[in-house]
Order: sequence, then structure tokens, then C-alpha cells
Amino acid sequence: MKGADRKRAAKRKRAKRQSARAIARWDNEGGAPKSPAQDIRERRAALAADEERILRCLGAALIMQWNDLPRGIQRSLFEYAVSMGEPRETVALKERIARFLHTHKGGEQK
Repeated sequence: MKGADRKRAAKRKRAKRQSARAIARWDNEGGAPKSPAQDIRERRAALAADEERILRCLGAALIMQWNDLPRGIQRSLFEYAVSMGEPRETVALKERIARFLHTHKGGEQK
């Protein structure tokens, strides 16, 4: 490698390092401002995660009290749960939910 080539290569390396440091500083300072749409998506994702946790807690509480619920309410809840799935998977989902409920009656695993 000739002297001029080495100088150009060294200059390119320095420029890359400087760019990387500048980008890192920019990111540490908050980076590009978020678009309103991106901010809304992030808030929705956070809400969805929070709602998922709430639904898990409610579901667990419901399963623990399943045997104490009147049969009519059990049937209604079962049908609502099945209706939440994909139509082409209704039969399989019904079986899975029924097996789950049987296995976890009253919060006890058999």
C-alpha cells in the first residue's frame, strides 16, 4: 500500500469513528423526535401489554372460581371464549378449553 493510500484509509477510519461517536451522542440525547404516529403506536403497545396482564389476572381468578359459578354462566363464558378464536379452529379450541377447564377446576391442577 502506498503512502497516499494509507493516508486515505486512515482518514476514512477516523471519519467512521467520528460519525459513530456523533450518532451515539445523538442517540443518547434522544435521537430524532418521534412522529405523532410512532408515539401513538408505542402508547398503544404499552396499553396492550398492560391490558394483557390484567386479562391474565382476571382469567386466573375466573378459573379459580369456576366451580362456584352457576352452570349457565359457565356455559356462556365457555361459548364467549370459543368465539374469540379463529372460526376454522373452533372445534380444536373448544376441545382445548374444555380440557384446560377440566384439568384446572377450582384452581387445582389434576
